[in-house]
Amino acid sequence: MALRELGDSIYLYPGSPSTLIKVLREGAVLIDPGHGSGRHKDLKREVRKLGVEIKAQLATHGHADHISVAPRIDAPLLMHRFEFSIAESPLNRELLTFGSKAPNGFLVFQFPDEVKVHAVFEWGDEPFGLKSVKLNGHSPGMTGFVDEAGGVLYAGDAFFGERVITSVGLPYMVDPDLFKASIAELKNYAEDGFLLIPSHGRPVEGEALELLDFNLTRVEETESLILDILREGPMGIDGIAFRIMKHYGVEVTPQKLALNLVPARAFIAKLYNEGKVGAVADNGLKWRAERG
Repeated sequence: MALRELGDSIYLYPGSPSTLIKVLREGAVLIDPGHGSGRHKDLKREVRKLGVEIKAQLATHGHADHISVAPRIDAPLLMHRFEFSIAESPLNRELLTFGSKAPNGFLVFQFPDEVKVHAVFEWGDEPFGLKSVKLNGHSPGMTGFVDEAGGVLYAGDAFFGERVITSVGLPYMVDPDLFKASIAELKNYAEDGFLLIPSHGRPVEGEALELLDFNLTRVEETESLILDILREGPMGIDGIAFRIMKHYGVEVTPQKLALNLVPARAFIAKLYNEGKVGAVADNGLKWRAERG
C-alpha cells in the first residue's frame, strides 16, 4: 500500500485504522500507528521514502487496534491522560469491551501486551503543532488532531464510515450524549471546509455532513428503537442488543453481539437517567419502559 498525499507535508497510510503522517523538519509524527504483524515495518519504510525518520507517535485513544504496533516503532507515544491506562493495561482494554477479563481470542480485536505511553496531554494542547480536540464518547479521552494549515482533521473513532456501521449495527460508544456532541463539533469543522478523516473509513470533505448525519441518525434512531422494544415487555441487555442488530439487518455473531453490548448499555444508562426506563429483577436483570 502506498501513501496518499493530502496536503503540504501531510500523508495518509491506508488501513483500518488508517495512519496519518505529519512531516516536520525534525522528523515525522504518526497518528494512530495501528496494528498488524508487519505494519510497523511498512510505516518505517514509507516514512523513510519521505526523507525523514519517525520522531513521535500520537494516539486518538487507547484501543488496541490503534496502538498495538507502537512499541515496535522506536518513537515515544503520547495520548490524552484519560486514555493512558487503557493503553498500558491489556485488562483495562478488555474491561471496556467485555466488562471483565475476556475469553482468549473472543473479542473482535484482542491484544495481550502492554503499550507504554511516554507522555500525556490535555485537550487544547498542540503536540508537534497539531491541535488536540475533544471528541470523546467513543472512549473517555477520544481525541481528534487538527492541522490548521493543511485543513485536515484526523477524527479517530469519533465517527465511522457507513460500511462500518451497517456491518456492525451500532457505532461503538460509551456515552451517547458525548458521541453526539462530538458529531456536532465535527460538523463545525466540516462547514469550515476541513477534510475529515475517520480511522475506519475513507476521508470525506464535501460529503462529510451527510456522513456525520448518518452517524447521528443511527444514534437517535437507536434511542427510540430501544424504547419501542421495551414497550413490548422487560428485556435483558443481551436481548436488546440482539433485537437492534436484527432491526438493522446485521448478521449476528457472538463477537459482534458482545461488541454491541457496550453501546447498548450506554443507551440504557442514558434512558435510565432520563427516567424513561427502569430496572427489574425477573429471571435476570431486565429493563422496562416507564410510563409517561
